[in-house]
Amino acid sequence: MIFFKEYKKVVAKKIELINRNITITKNLLNMTTSEELKQLVKEKYSEIATQTKNQNETSCCGGTSGCATIDHAIMAEDYKAIAGYIADADLGLGCGLPTEFAQIKTGDVVVDLGSGAGNDAFVARSVTGETGKVIGVDFTETMIEKARINAEKLGYHNVEFRYGDIEKLPITSSFADVVVSNCVMNLVPDKTKAFTETFRVLKPGGHFSISDIVLVGNLPEGLQKNAEMYAGCISGAIQKSEYLAIIEKAGFVNLNIQKEKRIVIPTEILTEYLNEDEMKLLVQGELGIFSITAYAEKPLELESEKTNSHLAQKATSCGPDSDCC
Repeated sequence: MIFFKEYKKVVAKKIELINRNITITKNLLNMTTSEELKQLVKEKYSEIATQTKNQNETSCCGGTSGCATIDHAIMAEDYKAIAGYIADADLGLGCGLPTEFAQIKTGDVVVDLGSGAGNDAFVARSVTGETGKVIGVDFTETMIEKARINAEKLGYHNVEFRYGDIEKLPITSSFADVVVSNCVMNLVPDKTKAFTETFRVLKPGGHFSISDIVLVGNLPEGLQKNAEMYAGCISGAIQKSEYLAIIEKAGFVNLNIQKEKRIVIPTEILTEYLNEDEMKLLVQGELGIFSITAYAEKPLELESEKTNSHLAQKATSCGPDSDCC
């Protein structure tokens, strides 16, 4: 009986928090320009940067409690057992553990897109060591300031945080061995630009490991809006197939999904928007919102370079006495 009463309190709190975020989500859905979308995201994450992890987790953009208490760790993964974890840098905002899958080596140059307070950057630093370098990029000044303070406390002189837009990264071309990102690309209006920039800053043969939120199947509009508020303000999430196609179009190869987890949406939301058949599809995992960690590589040699090399070899071998022409 006591458990049931507590459960009802949790449900009531979650619904209250969802209603509190309706205005934010409606504004986001009504935005028409990339700059307006970016500004709204910046305002929201500036607010988050000033809060503790516990405060963030009890908001609908948080990770492991509050809105998500019923289903336990619905978005954020537990970093506590991972080497390099710094509690002050963990705001509970991620949807995966990209650094765990990123195959970072000692001495690597690692770039963290949407680095927040530095959580993944510091985990990456524990692997790449003193001989490597980690650069975090974020376009929220408050987050950058918080991350820099954390780095200074730790005495990490090879970890830096730069203010910048993922659609136009403040990083030299062919600079990074590894790129990581945790639940950020879904917030970027132009994902094609974001992945094109990721491709540009990676060295030939470099790779990324990115955790993000994607959709599978056409969710009813009402469900999609409410689920987005519940699962972490993911209004920018797109279809999984489209997301993977953008990565391949950017030029990446050897694309694969390292981890996939279905986001469990509370029944009280589902029953309001789904019929019986749609409920079955959602339960079976054929329809819904998913957290994925994707991996892909930048080719050692680009197709344009292969073509130029082939033409050069052909020109050299086609002498006056040859029969190649």
